[in-house]
Amino acid sequence: MKKNKQNTRREFLVNAGKASMAAGLGMAVLPSLAAVKNSNASHPILGEEIPYTQRPLNYSYTSLEPVIDAMTMEIHYSKHAAAYAKNLADAVTAEKVDTSAQSLLNLLGNISKYSGKMRNNGGGHYNHEFFWRSMRAATEDNKPSGDLLKAIEKDFSSFDAFKTQFTDAGKNRFGSGWAWLVMTNDKKLVVGSTPNQDNPLMDISDLKGTPLLGLDVWEHAYYLKYQNRRPDYINAWWKVVDWNVVAGRLYDPS
Repeated sequence: MKKNKQNTRREFLVNAGKASMAAGLGMAVLPSLAAVKNSNASHPILGEEIPYTQRPLNYSYTSLEPVIDAMTMEIHYSKHAAAYAKNLADAVTAEKVDTSAQSLLNLLGNISKYSGKMRNNGGGHYNHEFFWRSMRAATEDNKPSGDLLKAIEKDFSSFDAFKTQFTDAGKNRFGSGWAWLVMTNDKKLVVGSTPNQDNPLMDISDLKGTPLLGLDVWEHAYYLKYQNRRPDYINAWWKVVDWNVVAGRLYDPS
């Protein structure tokens, strides 16, 4: 009987310790999630949560060839994108942002309150982290299916019409910027573009909505392979879009 009591007490202490640890972890995570929800309270879908730090790629530099060559991927990720992450960290420190209490999504939604450095590098970091996750190895005749395809066909009449509109948004963006597929507050899919490293989450953006797909049309994203032929880059890029990831960004509140 004494042994059983000891065992019971030991199990209680172990379980209590686990519960305390879980509670501590939960308290560390909840502020960030709450900030994300609060910043998107009027959105029909929840913006993808992206940390303030650069994440490892989930594929190799060669994985997107021949559409995007390995040298471009390495320079783009390890130099350009890494610089945005570093400069964002510097801005966060200088402007005293509590990253444990405010998500990057929330910060972008209130970017007008921050410096130009925060805007450029917060946007640059978010956009690239979002971009990397939107791609996978090239597939011919690559297209979405299921609910995502139905939503695209509903709002653009056909997948080909959507591709044309998105491609035009990228081709016609003067200078550097991004082309986007977003969902607006009224659950409508729309295509547009933003300059530089702005994105549709920012309160200063003319295009507003929750991003589903984004394409980098800065020259550093394609110049080594395509030189000044941005349309060729965009037309090839459709082969590496990961439609499963894009579909996963849809959110059905029911």
